[in-house]
Amino acid sequence: MVLRVEGCSVEIGGAQILHDVSLEAGRGEILALVGHNGAGKSTLMKTMIGMRDKQSGSIAIHQENIDDHLKGYKRMFSYIPEEPLLFSELTTLQHFDLYKQSYSIDRETFASRIERYMDAFEITDKKDEYPEALSKGMRQKVQTICALLPVVPVLFIDEPFMGLDVYAGKFLEEELNRKKEEGMTIVLTTHQLEKVKTLADTYVMLKNGSVSSYGPVEFFEMLERRKDQ
Repeated sequence: MVLRVEGCSVEIGGAQILHDVSLEAGRGEILALVGHNGAGKSTLMKTMIGMRDKQSGSIAIHQENIDDHLKGYKRMFSYIPEEPLLFSELTTLQHFDLYKQSYSIDRETFASRIERYMDAFEITDKKDEYPEALSKGMRQKVQTICALLPVVPVLFIDEPFMGLDVYAGKFLEEELNRKKEEGMTIVLTTHQLEKVKTLADTYVMLKNGSVSSYGPVEFFEMLERRKDQ
C-alpha cells in the first residue's frame, strides 16, 4: 500500500473528533472520504498532511512515517485545500516557482507543465498578478496548479471542484484520471456525491468521527443518516 492510516484518533479542545480511524490506499487508486458536515473528513485530511496533531495511531506514505520522518513524509505528497492558501507577496508565477524549488522540478519539465496548466485553467494572463487582484476562483486555480506540478506518490484534495468553473472542473477531473493512470494515489473529500461514483475507486464513509463503511465504490449508496432512526 502507498498510504496507510492505522488507529488514528484526534482530540480538539477536549472533544474527540476522530475515533480509531484506519484506511489504506494503493498505487493508482482514488479514494473518496465522504460523510455529513462535521463527520471528520477535513480533520482527517489535515491530520494526514501534518496540519493537525493526533493523539494516537500511525500515518505513513510508503516507508515514510509522519512521526519519524516528517520532512521526508511531506515531500511524498501535494495538497489542494478547500480554501486557497496563497502568499500575498508572491505573484502567480512566483507561487509556481516556489513549488518548483520545493519539489526539485527540473526547468524544462516545469516550463512544459506551467504552459499546459495555465492554458487549460485559462490563467495565462494572470501570471504576474498578486492574490489580492484575483477572484476566489482564480486563486483556487493557482492553488490547484501548484499541487499538480510535482510528481509525488499521493495527492490530497479537500473539495477539489469547489470554486472552479465548469471548464476548469472538467479539466481537473480528466487530469486526476490521467495521474491515476500514471500511478498516483489520490485521496479526496467531496460533497458532490455523483463525483464519488464517477471518479473514485474506493470510499471511506465517516460518521461522528468513526469509519462507518469502507469498500469499493460500486457498493457506495448514499450518505448514512446522522442519527439512527
